Amino acid sequence: MSKKFPRLFSPLKLRSHTLKNRIVFGAHTANMAVEGLPTERHAAYYEERAIGGAAMIVVEPMPVHAAAVLTRGNFRHCDDAVVPHFKKVVEAIKGHGAVAIQQLYHVGAHGDSDNSFHPHWSPSGMPSYHDSDGSHPMTEAEVLETIDGFVEAARRCRDAGFDGVEVWAAYLGMVDQFWTPWCNRRDDQWGGSLENRTRMSREILARIREVCGSDFIIGLAVSDEPDVKVALQRDELAEIIRLHDELGLVDYVTCGSGGYLDFYKLMPTFLYPEKLGADLASILKGVVKNAVVIAESHIRTPENAETVLGEGAADLVSIVRGQIADPHLATKAGEDRPEDIRGCISCNQMCWGRRSRDYWISCLINPSVGREFEWNGDRFHKAGVPKRVQVIGGGPAGLEAARVAAERGHQVVLAEASSRLGGSFLLAGMQPRRAQILDLIAWYERQLEKLGVEVRLNTYVEAEDIDPADVDVVVVATGSYAAETGFQKALPTVETMPGIDGGKVFTIEAIMARQARADRRVLLLDEGGGWRGCGTAWKLAEEGHEVTIITPDPFVGKELQRTAADVPMRQALRKLGVQWIVEASIAEWHGTGATIIDHNTGERRFVEADTLVTATTNMPADWLIPGLAEQGLAIRQIGDCAAPRQAPYAFFEGRKTGLEI
Repeated sequence: MSKKFPRLFSPLKLRSHTLKNRIVFGAHTANMAVEGLPTERHAAYYEERAIGGAAMIVVEPMPVHAAAVLTRGNFRHCDDAVVPHFKKVVEAIKGHGAVAIQQLYHVGAHGDSDNSFHPHWSPSGMPSYHDSDGSHPMTEAEVLETIDGFVEAARRCRDAGFDGVEVWAAYLGMVDQFWTPWCNRRDDQWGGSLENRTRMSREILARIREVCGSDFIIGLAVSDEPDVKVALQRDELAEIIRLHDELGLVDYVTCGSGGYLDFYKLMPTFLYPEKLGADLASILKGVVKNAVVIAESHIRTPENAETVLGEGAADLVSIVRGQIADPHLATKAGEDRPEDIRGCISCNQMCWGRRSRDYWISCLINPSVGREFEWNGDRFHKAGVPKRVQVIGGGPAGLEAARVAAERGHQVVLAEASSRLGGSFLLAGMQPRRAQILDLIAWYERQLEKLGVEVRLNTYVEAEDIDPADVDVVVVATGSYAAETGFQKALPTVETMPGIDGGKVFTIEAIMARQARADRRVLLLDEGGGWRGCGTAWKLAEEGHEVTIITPDPFVGKELQRTAADVPMRQALRKLGVQWIVEASIAEWHGTGATIIDHNTGERRFVEADTLVTATTNMPADWLIPGLAEQGLAIRQIGDCAAPRQAPYAFFEGRKTGLEI
């Protein structure tokens, strides 16, 4: 029994199953199916979380009808061919003591025509909030067809060996659309009164019980959108759940946040408070007499989870992104080793960010996600021949390469030129609300110490400092630097920004590292559209500067759109008084302001500013490579010194290198 998390590691009975702890790995679209069938990639992904100690795993949603297909990685609907493939997934989960559930879903109006090639169906023909299409008001025959789809999907799950199913009634999907008066405007037996609006869900759940048996677990997923007036409010949801609970239709209810009308809380980033799902869970916990309540949404850590359980807000907690980032979170917490958990940084960059582009998901800080079947998850095989490894650079690539090489038994020395580890990632952690990055760097420091890695700070390495007789492999992870020419991709014929030598021009790295101090009025040139520029603008605005962002993109934070962070980020900037000019570039810097050019009209105008801050594409800091090569050393060039990119690829190359040495 865990002393630090006693409630989290107490068992719980669910039908005839006993969950070994209160940690659930909740449903989310991993998008890993190929031709509609789960693959080795998919099975290994869930198996790693079962090995890691999760008590219950809810496999990603199965579309129950042709109209429900949403991604190219969705499973085949209405086809028994999925059953033998899902048996492998179930065996991978249950073989490690976890209960296996699959979610069933229908998005209703919010379909994806590019993937489904089917008209969107909904109760009353409301528009899609997923794409720009409309939907078809369902006939009664189509309502019954949809119910049959849920029941048949549940039957396939039972045949594959799943212990139960979770019916998706969250995010204003099909079931929720029937519940909600705003989008259910029917005047037949499927609309109007509460009894009629819940008829579909009651039919689905009752028939699943009839077909799948008394021992089959049936869950229901709902979500909380209190800031959207037309969505069901908490008291209305409580009334609906009370009705289903009194009829004995559900064994558990999962409480998430956000939805199609409040999309940014659906996968909340670090811009939102933690434990978002706990408020609704607490209310539903007060009305159910039979069902178990699961709190989900932004419950990142065992500490979060223990608090939710201790407050009596829920019976179970679903930690999704936390167990994506560290699949062994449950085991480490159960062994009272929370300091060894690699904490999710709530960035959404490779989980929701890749899913939003219809790829299979991964993780910024854990590149084994989606590659568990290739890389043995987060478990390491010892190297056949231990080697002496010199890592140069303590940013994400160097940290991960050093850690993994040491895990495999190599003797590792890590040299970092500055006084702290982290590289440019450390600067990112100094931006507002991004301290989870600093927690991650502290995690690396602890892991490297435990693994016996020799860390040399304030150590600038030249090629001649490396003695080939003392080193078997040199990993160069020296990062990147700003060219300081002011070159803008949007103005490709202008190699150097006119006037850039006139002073008061600084890179965002210089600003964040406090190597330079901006004056009151700041013009920030952002060609990246990510946190480098936007986070620095936020930092400067919080410090009292008057900030104007100029970008060639059509909106600020273009690259953050895929992470569901751009809108709340812009709202935060506006509250701080940040202004912006879009679809424009800087024609010339004058020291007292800039001449900007409008890309739509070609017009030029002057914008006053005291300081220009640039967030443009960096150059690789690769000057060590030729000298090391001349000495005949075995070299691995990784991270931004290979090519400046976003952080996920530095962590990926660090892991890959550590595994290959």
